[in-house]
Amino acid sequence: MASLLKHSYARGIRISVTTKSPPKKTSIVRKISGTVSESSKDAITWPEYLEIRRGKRRWETAVTIPSSLLGLVGGAAYFGSLETDATKPIMGIDPMIFYGVCTVACTGLGYLLGPTLGSACWRMTHRRTLAIIEAKDREFYRHVVKNRVDPRGQSTNNPVPDYYGEKIGSLHQYRQWLRDQAKFRRKAQFPEE
Repeated sequence: MASLLKHSYARGIRISVTTKSPPKKTSIVRKISGTVSESSKDAITWPEYLEIRRGKRRWETAVTIPSSLLGLVGGAAYFGSLETDATKPIMGIDPMIFYGVCTVACTGLGYLLGPTLGSACWRMTHRRTLAIIEAKDREFYRHVVKNRVDPRGQSTNNPVPDYYGEKIGSLHQYRQWLRDQAKFRRKAQFPEE
């Protein structure tokens, strides 16, 4: 009884197919491997990478909304429970206005912490492919730095289009970003009169 064993590596997943005689019986065993080989680093294509990047951005946005609401509720609960005396201003401001501003500041803090928390949650759930994605991130940012425009040429009529390439989520959007960069260069070199 001869046994034939084939291995295929794609995105850190090891797929083993074992065929024994008779050839009708085939079993597929999937094992998640924790290591990333050099050949699998190239396995992720640009469209796949940009889709992953778009998904990460969605995670960040999705966590921003609840964290902002949590900041609002927490600030309102804390500052709403404090006793106020209208005759004693806080830093020269009416206490109700001061506490209202502090509640809005708590909401803003939640809004600022949201993308950081979303990114951390995304990284925890995508630990196995993180090395591949980070390698592709470095390569992507090298492309962005190489192709972006010099911001010294910006004006109120000609602002820099997406300097860090944050809104790129597909190949179509990347090509549009390149066209926008070229358009900015032309406008900066030859201003319209």
